[in-house]
Amino acid sequence: MPFPFITVSRTVSKPLFFPVLICYFLFILLPHGGQANYKNQVIKIGAFVDVNSRIGKEELTAMKIAAQNFNKDSMSRKVSLYFLDSSRDPQQVASAAGQLIKEKKVNAIIGMHSLQEAALVADVGNRTQVPILSFAAPAIPSPMIQFRWPFLILMANDCSAQVKCIADIVLASNWRRVIVIFEEDAYGGDSGMSALLAEALQNIGVDIDYRLVLPPFLSDSEELIHKELVKLEESTPCRVFIVLKSSLTMVTSLFREAKKVGLVGGETEAAWIIPDSITNLLDSVDKSVISSMEGTIGIKTHYSNSSDSYKEFNDKFETSFRANYFEEEYSKPGIYALRAYDSISVITKAIERSTGGTLLGNMLSVNFSGLSGEIRFDGQMLSQSETPKFKIVNVDGEKFNDLNYWTPDKKIKEDWPGLKLVPRGWAIAKEMTIVVPGNAAFEEFVKVTKRSNNPNDDKFGGFSIEVFRMVASQLNYEFKYKFKSLNCSYDDLIELVHNKTYDAAVGDITILFDRSKLVEFTQPYTETGLLMIVPEKDKKATAWMFTKPFTWGVWLMAAIMLNYTMFIVWFLEHQSNPEFQGSSKDKIGTAVWFALCTLFFAQRESVYSNSTRVVVVVWLFVAFVLTASYTANLSSMLTIERLEPSIEMNNATIGFNKGSFVGKYLVEILHFKPASIKEIENGEQYIKKFESNGITAAFLERPYAEVFLKKYCKGYSSSSAAYRFGGFGFAFQKGSPFARDLSEAILKLSEDGGMDALRAKFLTPPNACSTSVTSSESETKSLGLSTFWGLCLITFSTSTICFLQSLFHLIKNYQREATPENVISRDGSVLSKVVGQARSVRSKVVGLATYFYHKEVELSRAPSSGRIPPGMTQT
Repeated sequence: MPFPFITVSRTVSKPLFFPVLICYFLFILLPHGGQANYKNQVIKIGAFVDVNSRIGKEELTAMKIAAQNFNKDSMSRKVSLYFLDSSRDPQQVASAAGQLIKEKKVNAIIGMHSLQEAALVADVGNRTQVPILSFAAPAIPSPMIQFRWPFLILMANDCSAQVKCIADIVLASNWRRVIVIFEEDAYGGDSGMSALLAEALQNIGVDIDYRLVLPPFLSDSEELIHKELVKLEESTPCRVFIVLKSSLTMVTSLFREAKKVGLVGGETEAAWIIPDSITNLLDSVDKSVISSMEGTIGIKTHYSNSSDSYKEFNDKFETSFRANYFEEEYSKPGIYALRAYDSISVITKAIERSTGGTLLGNMLSVNFSGLSGEIRFDGQMLSQSETPKFKIVNVDGEKFNDLNYWTPDKKIKEDWPGLKLVPRGWAIAKEMTIVVPGNAAFEEFVKVTKRSNNPNDDKFGGFSIEVFRMVASQLNYEFKYKFKSLNCSYDDLIELVHNKTYDAAVGDITILFDRSKLVEFTQPYTETGLLMIVPEKDKKATAWMFTKPFTWGVWLMAAIMLNYTMFIVWFLEHQSNPEFQGSSKDKIGTAVWFALCTLFFAQRESVYSNSTRVVVVVWLFVAFVLTASYTANLSSMLTIERLEPSIEMNNATIGFNKGSFVGKYLVEILHFKPASIKEIENGEQYIKKFESNGITAAFLERPYAEVFLKKYCKGYSSSSAAYRFGGFGFAFQKGSPFARDLSEAILKLSEDGGMDALRAKFLTPPNACSTSVTSSESETKSLGLSTFWGLCLITFSTSTICFLQSLFHLIKNYQREATPENVISRDGSVLSKVVGQARSVRSKVVGLATYFYHKEVELSRAPSSGRIPPGMTQT
C-alpha cells in the first residue's frame, strides 16, 4: 500500500492516519539486515522550508513531486516527508531538528539557507549521526568543515564563480570604482563574500569606493536605507553598486529608496549588479518591484530546460503550484525548486545503491544528472568540476532581457547584445571644478590672466587649456566645468584631485608612475622626455680639420684608386703616346702629374688609346663625386659645427621649472647635489640666469625645450632626450570615466590634425627660429667606406678590364713575332735563345717579359715623334 506524506509545520505533528501508524511500527520491528539496508522500509526525510516565502513554496512543491515520483517507481521503499518551518531563530530550528530526529527517526534532514542554521543543525546531526543537506555554502570553502561537521553535506556551490562573473562584468564595462552593498546576517557576517569580491576586483585594478553594510531587515529599515543612500550620493560620484548579499525584502526596499533618491532608472548614470540569489526570484516578484530596478544587471544560474525530465517536472510543478498557491501569478519552477528536487534524489539514490555502507557515504558518492545540473560531491560540497555557467540579464521596464552567458573561460565582451547603453557608473556634476596651475613656467602651455580680485574673473589660455576645451567639446554629452587657478606644485595639484577637493586638474601635468596611483590620467597629448639645454661657444679649429670630411679608410681607398688608375693610364698610353715615353723618371712624373690633375679636371696631356679614354672618363666621374662630397661635408662642418655645448657637469649649476618634478628627479635619480639645482620661474629668467652665469645648464621637458629653443635658438642647444616620461595629460579622480572619454577625444583630435593646428598656434612664437632644436645628434659625421664602395667597384673593374684587353694584344704580338721564321735578333743572340727555349709556361712568361723589356728599351731610345714602334698597336 502507498505510504502517505506526513507534513509537519512549525512543530512536529502526530501522524494523520492511525492505520498507517500501526503499519509503520510493525514495519520497523521487522529485521532489515544492517545499518544501510533499507529494503521494505520507509525513507523518512525532514525538511526545513520557509512556507511564507517564494523559495520555500517552490522547495516544498518540488520535494513533494520528487517523493511522489520515487514512491510511484519504487516497489520496496517509500519516501515520507516531514516539513518544518524555518522562518524562526536558528536555535529554534536546531531544537526542532533534534526533536524531529528523536521522535520521527528521520534518515536525513534537508534545508537551511544560512550557514548559521546549517551549523547548528549539523551539530545535532553529529550527535545523532544523521546526514544534513544544506542549501547554504560558505563563500570560501574551508577544509575544517568536514572535521567539525562530518555529517553536513552542502548542496550548493561556493561563491567564487559568481564573484568572478561580477568582476568580469565590471571589467567589460570599464568601471574603475564600485560601491559594495550587503545585508548582514543575524550574526553580523557576510559569509566571506566581501573579501572574495575585494580580491577579484583588486586583480583587475578596480577599487571599492565604499562599503554599505545594512543590518537585517526590520520594519524601520527603509528610513535607514534612505539616509545611507543620500549620504552616498553626496560623498562620492561613484555610481556602480554591487548588491553582494541580501534578502529579497531588503533588496526591494533598497531599490525603492534608490529610485526616490535618483540613483536608479531613468537617465541616471548609475549601474546596479545583483547576485543570483535575487535574480533567480525576479520571475516571481511583483512588476512594480521589477520596474524599480530599471537598468539593473543580474546574474542568474543557468540550467537546461529542454530535457524530457525537466519538461515532465515542469508540468507537474505548475499544476501543483497553481493549486496550492493560487495567489502567486508566476508558477514556473526556479533553481531553488530544482535543487530541492535533486536533494531528495541524492537521498533516494544513496539508499537504492546501499551495499552495506553508511547512508552518509553513499550520499557523498552519488553521481547523476539532476534537474539543476550534474550532481556529485567533492568532499562535502557540491562539486564545481563542471564549468559553472551564468546568464546575464538586464531589467528593462517590467521585464528583463537576456544579455549574455558567462563561463570562466568565456570573457564578457563590451558590446553586449540587448543592452542599449552601458551606464557610465559615475555622476556627472552640474559643474565640475577643475584646478589649473597658476604659476606655469611657460605661458605657451598655461596662461592665467588676472582681471580682478575675484577668481571667477580669471582668464585661462594656452596650449594645454585649449586642448582640453577642444576635446571636451567633442564629448557626446554635456560636460560643464569651471577652471580655478592655484599657485602650488604639480604634485600638490595631483593630491588635491586625489583627496576629492577638485574634480580634475588640467594643464601641463606630466604623467608619472607615482601620480598614476593617485589619479586617473587621460591619454598623453604631447611627447615628453628630459632634455638638457646649454649655451654654446665657438669650436676651436684644428690643424687637421681638412681631413675630417672623410674617414681614414676613405683616404686610403682614394690613394689606392689614384695609384691604380695612374698605372693603368701609363700602361695603356706609353706604347703610343710620346708624352708618356722617355726615361723612367719622366714616365713616373708624367703619370703622377696626369693623375693628380684629373682630380681638378686640369690635365693637359692628350690620350691616344680608346681604352685609356674609357678609364679616364670613369676616373673623372669618381673624382667628381669625391671632390663634391668632400666640399659639401667640409662646408657643413665649418658652418653647422662651429658651436659646441660649453658645460662641465662636475661643477654645473642646473636650473629647472619651479614646482615641477624635475628637481626631485635630478637629486634622486641623476644624483645632483641639492645645492647645485635652482628653481626657475619662467623662460625669460632662464636667459638671465645663463647670461649672468647663475646656471650652466637647464633640464627641461621636451615640450618646454622645443618652445625655448624656438625663441632662443641662437647660442643654445639641447641634448637628446635620454630620460623619458609619460607625456602631458589631464588628471581626474581615480576611477573616473571622463579620463577614458577624453582619451578617446584626444586620439581623435590627433588623427584629425587638430592637435597639430593647436601646436602651431600656441607653441610657435612669431619670431621663431627655423631650427627648433640644435642637438648633439645633428653633428656632421665623416663619410666612410660604405658611402663609396660602389664607386670603388666601378673604377677598379673598368681599369682592370682595359688593362687585360691591352695585355691580350701584347701577348698576341709576342706570339706572332716569337715564331722561328719571324725572330730577328737585334742585340746579339739573346732573343733567339729565349724563343728557342719557350716550351714551358715559365719559359713563355720569361719570354714575354723579355719581349716587353726590349720594347721599352726601344721606346726609350726612339725620338718622341709619335711613331708607333714595330710590334706595338694602338688600342
